Amino acid sequence: MTESSVHPALWPAPHATGAVDATVTVPGSKSVTNRALVLAALAAEPGWLRRPLRSRDTLLMAEALRSMGVGIEEGVGPDGSGEAWRVIPAGLHGPTTLDVGNAGTVMRFLPPVATLADGPVRFDGDPRSYERPLTGVIDALRVLGARIDDEGRGSLPMTVHGSGALDGGPVAIDASSSSQFVSALLLSAPRFNQGVEVRHTGARLPSMPHIRMTVDMLRAVGAQVDEPETGGEPNVWRVSPSALLGRDLTIEPDLSNAQPFLAAALVTGGRVTIPDWPERTTQPGDALREIFTAMGGSCELTERGLTFTGSGRIHGIDVDLGEVGELTPGIAAVAALADSPSTLSGVAHLRLHETDRLAALTKEINELGGDVTETADGLHIRPRPLDGGTFRTYDDHRMATAGSIIGLAVPGVEIENVATTAKTLPDFPQMWTGMLGA
Repeated sequence: MTESSVHPALWPAPHATGAVDATVTVPGSKSVTNRALVLAALAAEPGWLRRPLRSRDTLLMAEALRSMGVGIEEGVGPDGSGEAWRVIPAGLHGPTTLDVGNAGTVMRFLPPVATLADGPVRFDGDPRSYERPLTGVIDALRVLGARIDDEGRGSLPMTVHGSGALDGGPVAIDASSSSQFVSALLLSAPRFNQGVEVRHTGARLPSMPHIRMTVDMLRAVGAQVDEPETGGEPNVWRVSPSALLGRDLTIEPDLSNAQPFLAAALVTGGRVTIPDWPERTTQPGDALREIFTAMGGSCELTERGLTFTGSGRIHGIDVDLGEVGELTPGIAAVAALADSPSTLSGVAHLRLHETDRLAALTKEINELGGDVTETADGLHIRPRPLDGGTFRTYDDHRMATAGSIIGLAVPGVEIENVATTAKTLPDFPQMWTGMLGA
């Protein structure tokens, strides 16, 4: 049964008739799962990933690694404690073709891995993937010794001609359009003959928490990393060549995917608990505690998890989201329901995500009667009474959840292609209605 047969083309977003009071268990982090899969595939010994996310993006990553020779067995952990994947490294090989879908982590993290394969590896994906920038990774790999055929596009489709090894060494890139360019090089760097020294030379680097996540996970499997956060040179990361350890890793809940559920507490003046919220994390979604509190709620982090409580009022916010850009659609949705204007800045790079998120949010909120204008690097949102109508998603999972947030407060909102949430949160429609007690 396909996603489209389960959910109608236009999904009536549930309207809340009272304050939400729910506990919502959020699946594992996509960002952590896909980094963990790459590191486990490059390790010198098998490893376990516990509580991995099963979504389109992570299954695309797993299947791509399998097609290059990596063993990934899905089952339960060695102690029977729940779902786990056993990753068994092997000699990487081509020829093969990888389907990246529209997953930034797959299309950017795997070309460096493919340089270590013996044989050609072709990359292809959804039509939108052809429009997403890859020049930073392609040019960097060429400097480091790789042979890549992209017919001069700087994007997909392309073929990486793996030779079984890569020299590595120093490289300068402009990663201002995506921090994934830096993470992509760092993840495979321990297997390069000389490791790597990545120097970012462009404008402000977005989504720094994701780079910190990459560095922390590299260190956890035995890599040596010198980075700005620990006294290194600004905008320079160095990874030494080394063997990577196979680990037994438990994947954290995806805090960015917790956003719509926390927003539901804020919008309805209710209360939502997210179990297993980590006390310390590099996930950008942890910033929601501060941001949503500033917008009118309160939160408490205990051993049980994070409980967020809305006050019954939503305040506008002036916030730089440069480090946590993926949270912008959900924050914009809440801001459209606030009692004062909001300015969201630092997120010009969102124009290059699954869709042009700034243009899409502006158009869809305004078509419901809102007043949103694009700025050079973000959005200015002046709340107005909203009406029902179709909220288009542009095959972007975060647009679908943003529209659902608005639908809590605005009757008659219909989400076009809610099934796109399967990219990172496969059971979102059921979780959403379950939260509301439906």
